[in-house]
Amino acid sequence: MAKAAAKAEKPAKTTKAKASTKTSAKTVKADKKPSAWTKPFRAIGGYFKGAWVELRQVRWPNRRATWSLTLAVILFSLFFAALILGLDALFSYIFKEILL
Repeated sequence: MAKAAAKAEKPAKTTKAKASTKTSAKTVKADKKPSAWTKPFRAIGGYFKGAWVELRQVRWPNRRATWSLTLAVILFSLFFAALILGLDALFSYIFKEILL
């Protein structure tokens, strides 16, 4: 029973040691301040890194869903184009009748 407890304690100690080295490495990097001329490049790099992370989180549609959504956009566009053309023709007719 004591041996099992001793074995359980050893991995915990090694993981704590590994965790402390990781945190100390991070604090060293955090202490360094970037120079003034590298700040814009770091900002641009951070932007692209964040954009890449966001793109990896996107749930992309499959081919069938893509085609159905494309068809929906085309149908809505045609409907509203016909609606606008119809209203334009109607108002043109009404204004011609009023003004002439």
